[in-house]
Amino acid sequence: MIIVTGATGALGSATVHELLRHLPPSEVGVSVRDTAKAQDLAGLGVRVRQGDFADPDSLAHAFADADRVLVVSGSTLGPEGVALHAAAARAARDAGAERVFYTAHQDTRADSPVPFAVDHAATEAALAELGTPWTSLRNGFYAHTLGWLIAGAVERGELLLPEDGPVSWTAREDLAAGDAVLLAQGPMIDGPTPALTATAAVTFDDVARVLSEVTGTTVRRTVVDDDEWLAEQIAHGTPEPAARLLLGMFHGARAREFDEVDPLLGQLLGREPLTVRAAIEAALAR
Repeated sequence: MIIVTGATGALGSATVHELLRHLPPSEVGVSVRDTAKAQDLAGLGVRVRQGDFADPDSLAHAFADADRVLVVSGSTLGPEGVALHAAAARAARDAGAERVFYTAHQDTRADSPVPFAVDHAATEAALAELGTPWTSLRNGFYAHTLGWLIAGAVERGELLLPEDGPVSWTAREDLAAGDAVLLAQGPMIDGPTPALTATAAVTFDDVARVLSEVTGTTVRRTVVDDDEWLAEQIAHGTPEPAARLLLGMFHGARAREFDEVDPLLGQLLGREPLTVRAAIEAALAR
């Protein structure tokens, strides 16, 4: 049985639905904090059990009979988040899982300028101490983030963002599908995977050009000072920690933390991953 944590979240839920393309429902289970939110999955025949990373006893029950467990990384940052992910991985091992999977990020490394990448590296270090096979899924930067960043640009005719660098924006639905293939049938990769990304890395100059082509409205790319952009985000209601996290993305892009591309995701999908143009078209259609 394959168990997926965080299955009421966007990536976890999508991964479960993709797994059901490869496996019968009786071979798929989920660990969620609130089982009431997973009744749609229960209705499909998926095993639904309550599990909380902060409660090892609950995870022992949620992970029972698991052959493989996917620990979907949560939103808690810093040492607390690392401790929660490591606890979930240990619980999977203790429950008898033959392999533990973890959703990391393409730029994962201990000396990254991006805080969440450092957290993922610390979790990978904990996985390496499990004494059981593990795979860290180095997922590319979620392309749906573009929807937040281009909001209002067409109406203004201007894309106002901090200085950036190339990013291999990758559709979350493609990552869910690729992750499901690895979970269900392999190849079984020990340790970190190659970056699971789309085929091209683009800058916001490229994004502005695509926006112009898709909408028929000229959108000019303008670089905004970091502090000015941060203050504007906070003034418009974005919580400061979230705004700073987004600003950190620009810092990472400048340092070329997100420009890696690799063919593995396309090989897993059996097709080309979705493009930035497709992500922008989807964002505009919402």
